Amino acid sequence: MIKSFLKIAFRNLWRNKAFSAINISGLAIGMAAAMLILLWIQNEFSYDRFYTNTNRIALLYNRDMNNGKLDVWSNTCGLVAPELKKSYPEVEDAVRFRTVFFLTSTGDKHFNTEGAFADSTFLSVLNFPLLEGSPKSSLNDNHSIVITQSFAIKLFGNTDAMGKTVRIDSAENFKVTGVLKDLPGNTRFTYQYLLPWSYITRLGWDRGQNWTSTNASTYVLLKQGASMAAFDQKVKNIVKSHINQGDGSAREIFVQPLAREHLYSKSENGHLVGGRIETVNLFITIAVFILLIACINFMNLSTARSEKRAKEAGIRKVIGAHKNSLIFQYIAESTIIAVIAFAIALFAVQISLKGFDAIVGVPLFINFGNIYWWLFAAGFVLFTGLLAGSYPAFYLSSFRPAEVLKGTFRKVNALITPRKVLVVLQFTFAIILIICTIIVESQLRFARDRDTGYNKGGLVYIFSQGDVQKNYNVIKNELLSSGAAISVTKTFSPITRVWGTITGLSWPGSTSADKQVNFLQFQADAGFAKTTGAKILQGRDIDMNNYVTDSTAVLLNEAAVKIMRLKDPVGKTVLGQFGSNFHVIGVLKDFIIESPYEDVKPMIVQGLATGYPVVHFRLNPANNTSVDIAKAKKIFERYNSQYPFEYYFADEVYARKFREEQQDGTLSALFAGLTIFISCLGLFGLAAYMAENRVKEIGVRKVLGASVASITTLLSADFIKLVVLSIVIASPVAWWSMNKWLQNFTYHITVEWWVFVLAGIGAIMIALLTISFQAIKAALMNPVKSLRSE
Repeated sequence: MIKSFLKIAFRNLWRNKAFSAINISGLAIGMAAAMLILLWIQNEFSYDRFYTNTNRIALLYNRDMNNGKLDVWSNTCGLVAPELKKSYPEVEDAVRFRTVFFLTSTGDKHFNTEGAFADSTFLSVLNFPLLEGSPKSSLNDNHSIVITQSFAIKLFGNTDAMGKTVRIDSAENFKVTGVLKDLPGNTRFTYQYLLPWSYITRLGWDRGQNWTSTNASTYVLLKQGASMAAFDQKVKNIVKSHINQGDGSAREIFVQPLAREHLYSKSENGHLVGGRIETVNLFITIAVFILLIACINFMNLSTARSEKRAKEAGIRKVIGAHKNSLIFQYIAESTIIAVIAFAIALFAVQISLKGFDAIVGVPLFINFGNIYWWLFAAGFVLFTGLLAGSYPAFYLSSFRPAEVLKGTFRKVNALITPRKVLVVLQFTFAIILIICTIIVESQLRFARDRDTGYNKGGLVYIFSQGDVQKNYNVIKNELLSSGAAISVTKTFSPITRVWGTITGLSWPGSTSADKQVNFLQFQADAGFAKTTGAKILQGRDIDMNNYVTDSTAVLLNEAAVKIMRLKDPVGKTVLGQFGSNFHVIGVLKDFIIESPYEDVKPMIVQGLATGYPVVHFRLNPANNTSVDIAKAKKIFERYNSQYPFEYYFADEVYARKFREEQQDGTLSALFAGLTIFISCLGLFGLAAYMAENRVKEIGVRKVLGASVASITTLLSADFIKLVVLSIVIASPVAWWSMNKWLQNFTYHITVEWWVFVLAGIGAIMIALLTISFQAIKAALMNPVKSLRSE
């Protein structure tokens, strides 16, 4: 019997080659799109879940008031981890981690690479696989270093790196005691080497550390059977118990399971409630609907051929076939088509993975060696075959032989039919995706075009490592005299990032509650406004060269002036938390230093009296950019020869703030296009069905004098009604979902009416182009052929 079913299935496919090609290609495209999304979703869910003890590892967070709101952040005090191991019996281990950039050298090779300080048991808690060395002892020695496999090749080529010496920051030598397998793409860690935590003490970076400092990430490994929830409550007041009452007494600690860290990073009222998981859930929905739409196509295209298959079903029933056997026959056929479509989809996924990786920013792959993947593939194909074949199977097997053979089983003019409902569902989802894509792109453009408050173009910065600080004045003079730059300044942090905040400030008219206001802290030297293009609204810029007292001067941005309620801020004195006094010399126009989607936060710009990790310079607009960079490179290499010249364009770094939303927007546009294409195949199927069922009606109309145009309009009107109904259903759903999405951004667009009009017109035009072929073909048909049987 099965052999007979297979023969019939393949004969039907071969007999209707064009129909089969459309049917299989539509299903294959849907399956390929769903597989790509599922691969991306699998990667998102796998972040930091591959450790042996993943379910027992947590990252500690701070919770405290910030500008009248409960805020959370993941860095904690470096004193927390030792206290946890000492005083909390449910803690098996606790380790500190802190990212750093050092010049790493061996021989004549120099690399300015991201690394990290970590406690000696870091590799035992977070067990990244070591190719050489021991996770328990690799970081025990004060002069040990663990490097990744690819970084070992950079430093030492293909020779064994174990026992070799690496020089850090031209200061100390470290011995390679471990080689890590390269970090996977599905982890939050990106370091290339690990240094022992004790090196921080030797550098003096932990001086002045107290319980309110936040300079380390703290990872906790709980003992087997320990409750994460109970530990969360127990550790909550650890900071409060070690500080004086009134000195940051609202500070709390809470735990975030490491397995949730990637997907749940958005805070709301002091709790982590969402984040990346919202995007993941969105694309799970998209994957389900794309696969559903592909299956709907199969249903529409299969039932479009119902007249021929109905006669076959009628004859089979007359000679004794049972309904169940017919159902099995049709589902077997759909499963065979699903298998063929899956093979094509798998090939399409493999050849498109590289391009898809570039869009999502992570390397994805199919693990063909995993038995669970093959089990999933089998289930995926079977599910698709059942879903796609269920309606045609029950529909075709339900025909009564007498009605089929007399030709009276069809209800051509029924107001509501399953096929019409399915096509409306297809286009509803497609239109929702079109509207969402337009709104996402509009939001991105709105944020990109937002006035940053400074001039990003031609602004370059480097980190002042090695001899840059010592030779700053001569480097600055040569940059200006060579014509490579028109202005130079030194700052404590890049213009695109926040490295410091300050609280506890008071000013004329301030209250005790104002001491809780958190100000962004930026430090700069002479020429800050000129170099960055920041605008001085009142007073003057900081100028350490001509005003010695500018080491205690501050500039306020507009947001700071507003929250301080100062009508005439220039000349006012601001008192610091530890008795330091600052005098206000000017007011800056608000400029974006953090997220372009949020309101600008209050900020103070202080005179830079000590070290300066960053040098900004503005390229000479009279020259080609490459010429200016080449000149600057020679100058920096002359006075800082041990370090590579690594520079950053402010506009490129700023553009990275849009990366995640840009990826989501690109994915939405891509899958919206695929959904429209697949939906058009479904509409093509319905057009073929309608034309086939109304062929005699069209013939009669032509005989009575109807024109080709009038018949085309008649056939097209039925489909346009379905699309218009889809627009009516899709618009409020899209409006609701996009309004909810936009609420994630403080600075966002409002949804305009023209978006829905544009999406609606686009959908109607696409539908018209799709059905016009079948409509015109039917209208041009010779009525003699269609009426011959009469």
